Amino acid sequence: MERHLRAQGARPLREGANHSFWGIDAERSSAIPRHREIGIGLTRKICKDLGIPPPTGSR
Repeated sequence: MERHLRAQGARPLREGANHSFWGIDAERSSAIPRHREIGIGLTRKICKDLGIPPPTGSR
């Protein structure tokens, strides 16, 4: 997920206790949980929040 976010121009904004906060600009940001695997539904929601397409291969 992190590679996809970086490829789409997102950058880490800050670190929380259990989440990293990523954003494209001041208006578009999302919390990313620190898990090895993130479900497809959450992946789509994060991409929608940031206004970027979901990763290739996601249904």
